[in-house]
Amino acid sequence: MLLHGDFANFVTNFVPTLGNPASSAPGLAPYLAARDIDVWGVDRRWTLPSAYGDISDLGEMGVAQELGDITVALTFARAARLSGDRDKGRIVLGGFSHGGELAYAYAAANGRHVSAVAVLDAYYDIAPEHAELRELACANAAAGREALAQGVTDSDNSFFITLGELARSAPQAQSPVFSSYTNRGALLAMNGLTYLLAPYTPLYHLSAPILDANGDVAALRESSEDSVSAWFASAPPHQSLRETVELDEIWCGATPRPELSNIRVPLFYLGAAGAFGDYGLYSTTRVSSTDVTALVVRRFGPERVSEDFGHGDLLYAADAPTLAWQPLATWLLSH
Repeated sequence: MLLHGDFANFVTNFVPTLGNPASSAPGLAPYLAARDIDVWGVDRRWTLPSAYGDISDLGEMGVAQELGDITVALTFARAARLSGDRDKGRIVLGGFSHGGELAYAYAAANGRHVSAVAVLDAYYDIAPEHAELRELACANAAAGREALAQGVTDSDNSFFITLGELARSAPQAQSPVFSSYTNRGALLAMNGLTYLLAPYTPLYHLSAPILDANGDVAALRESSEDSVSAWFASAPPHQSLRETVELDEIWCGATPRPELSNIRVPLFYLGAAGAFGDYGLYSTTRVSSTDVTALVVRRFGPERVSEDFGHGDLLYAADAPTLAWQPLATWLLSH
């Protein structure tokens, strides 16, 4: 059961050839299905409204509701498998990015339907030596809480949609988002220098960049511009601010939350060296499971982390099937 990340749904993260616009990236879900792995997915509620659809209930879409929805999805999937092939087994719960954080939270809070957990590039607990990352999460959570108190509920995705659409339709025109760039350049900068806006790790980036002499992004190293622009352009228009705030509060550690020590089932962590990467390893040491496997996909040593495999490269890179999906499939087949 796969849980998607931000500005995405199950299709755009895991079956991008079916997205709108369609992507050239083949997709993790079909890859796993072709290897006789039964694949399911959950779309979070905020992915459903259209750009001008009813979002009056967006403010209710927090982590508790989402964990309940995951329970419903797992129950349905297990019932369908039982009626079809008489499989009574529990299901591996996997998630990418914030979907990985939710997978951790579900397994720690409930987990009765879960046989194992697979987290793709996310952390849950932040190591003590990285206090600045925890402080960032706390500051973001506080700002989000203030916005919620003022009645803001929609963390809309128009920023990503605009970047993706314009990079596809008018790549050489001046960007209305980052005026010093072309539309193509704006997409490249947002992917390769993501940490300038979202420093989840010091050099966090969505896609591995090829940097020029000035430190600007000249091209993308791993994922094609077609797949990355389609990822952005196909984003759901809306996203729950409450969810974002509550996930930041989990990272902050300032409120009651499910604890990783409750997790006793096997865990697989798949990180991207240029994103959460090594920073996600601490969370794997906090579970009670004795069956923990971790793999951080990397091209270079630590001196070139700014150019290394990025967050989205785990899903969209040309070499993702070899470097990331095959080890995940092998682990799934053994669990």
